[in-house]
Amino acid sequence: MFEFIRTHQRLMQFFLLLLILPSFVLVGVSQYEKRGSNDGVASVDGRTITQQEWEAAQRRQIDQARAMMGPRFDQKLFETPEAKQEVLDGLVAERAISAEVARSHLAVGNASLAKAIQEQTGLRKPDGSFDLDAYKAFLTSQGLTAQAFEQRIGYQMAVQQLAESVQATAFAPRSVAGRLSDINDQQREVQELLFPIANYASQVKVTDDMIKAYYDKNATLFQVPEQIKAEYVVFNADTVEKQVSVSDAEIADAYNKNKARFATPEKRSASHILITVPKDAKPADDAAAKAKAQAILAEVQKNPNEFAKIAKAQSQDPGSAELGGDLGVVEKGLFDKPVEDAIYKLKEGEVSGLVRSSFGYHIVKVTKVVPSTEKTLEEAKPEIVADLKKTKLSNKYSELAEIFSNTVYEQSDSLKPVADKLGLTIQTVEGLTRTPNPALGNAPVNNDKFLKAIFSQDAIANKRNTEAVEVAPSTLVAGRVVEFKPAAKRPLAEVADQIRQRVTQEEELRLARQAGEAKLAALKASGDAAGFGDVKVLSRTMTTDPGINHAAALAVLKADVSKLPAYIGVELPGQGYGIYRIGKVTMPAKPDQDRRKQEADSIARAIGNAETHGYIEALKKKAKAKLNVKAADLGTRSE
Repeated sequence: MFEFIRTHQRLMQFFLLLLILPSFVLVGVSQYEKRGSNDGVASVDGRTITQQEWEAAQRRQIDQARAMMGPRFDQKLFETPEAKQEVLDGLVAERAISAEVARSHLAVGNASLAKAIQEQTGLRKPDGSFDLDAYKAFLTSQGLTAQAFEQRIGYQMAVQQLAESVQATAFAPRSVAGRLSDINDQQREVQELLFPIANYASQVKVTDDMIKAYYDKNATLFQVPEQIKAEYVVFNADTVEKQVSVSDAEIADAYNKNKARFATPEKRSASHILITVPKDAKPADDAAAKAKAQAILAEVQKNPNEFAKIAKAQSQDPGSAELGGDLGVVEKGLFDKPVEDAIYKLKEGEVSGLVRSSFGYHIVKVTKVVPSTEKTLEEAKPEIVADLKKTKLSNKYSELAEIFSNTVYEQSDSLKPVADKLGLTIQTVEGLTRTPNPALGNAPVNNDKFLKAIFSQDAIANKRNTEAVEVAPSTLVAGRVVEFKPAAKRPLAEVADQIRQRVTQEEELRLARQAGEAKLAALKASGDAAGFGDVKVLSRTMTTDPGINHAAALAVLKADVSKLPAYIGVELPGQGYGIYRIGKVTMPAKPDQDRRKQEADSIARAIGNAETHGYIEALKKKAKAKLNVKAADLGTRSE
């Protein structure tokens, strides 16, 4: 299945969009009436959303994200109360919208439905025709029937129509869009006057009292959290694999019992020319059709290499004529028996005589024959070994995992018994804290569940083994405390140099700001430009570095320019203080009209999203959406 997903990413994206409601329904949908009964986590339009449905939706979201994100997938992001709440909000919104779709009798025509499916690039052949085989493979990979999939698409298209009809009512007033575009286009000529902190270094004298005062005032900055040095053992699939082997006898037995699995049946590709005969045709009409087919057959026999050209011109089969009569790879049971029999009697390149079926007269040509093949035992061996190992590993893992869990619990004063029994290595780690330590990265012991176990009262006070903790699929960890360090404040002597550096920078910045603010007040009174640097031009649409501190550039663009020149002062952490003189405000001679149109469209979309949000809120009230907070088990998250 995953190979299919990787090779049909565009189609999978389409499918996932059909499974997940459009993003607009997930925005702001948690404000609905709450009640305390126990009949499900929520109810919409009189229908209950059960705990099981909610959990299934969470699993679907995780599976879909894993398929789309691949190695970038992080399951922790989907296990937070906020993520679970979002899934529940989505279910409530979906039910409210479904109720409205049903009330409004919204539906999608068969033609539109077929077009939506056929337009997907993952379902088209290189020549642009619909790839039925790819469609069947896609449905199989998702465990769906064509009817179920098409019903789902039809529903989602109806929902989309509903959303688009609401969004279509939104528009951006020209005056608003124009004003915002004007602000984006506005260019400001600015000059800079800096007061670097380095200029004030000689004036700063940091005393021991200042260091002590900073240390006492900012105690939390120097707090060292509780830390544990621990021993631990890891039990995973690698451990089990060392104890699993497959014998040659088992391989041979599996091969002999499943020979059909290692055989590839013969594949035949064929083309045909059809002259149709209606079921109620009169004998004269049948004879005329046969005569026409005989004439075409004679032409084919005379020019067998022109079969495709003749089929395109003469065949009355609308499905294959345009393709030169090509039927693709033939599967048994798809054609009338006389046609199928003819296909399987001919050799590659041979043309049949006239073949009568319930549709009319056929001329059949076998275009390609791929003989059946069968893998030898040696060829099939890697696949058989992998399958046998997989089965054995699954059974053995369950057996050994139970031994691992029982041993670390029953012989809780040491990890050596379980290590000796299962051939594990006892490892040591330092610097464990109650929350994952970035320095330890993805180590199995740097996991929330394990940290909770190792920091338990029993593990710390009695130095007992933790229980076996599952930190990842098929990965168990158990540990025991070797050394526990309680939370403590770092000694002043240890951090004095660090504090001296911080206090020095703060004092330098204070002096720079003090001098800068005094100069700023004088400049506002005089309008003087002396001492400032070169003129630089800033705008919100600039794509190049203006050569001014980013925070200062933002302040310049926000400054009041109703009176010029305008002056603003900006504190630049770690650098000093800057004064900025805005001398001129201009507009470009030729505004970018394409960008302005994009901005107007963006504003319209934003307004449309707001309209849609309001519409969904109304639908929730109409459907009497209610949330059972207790059943939803949302923890302490505020509503």
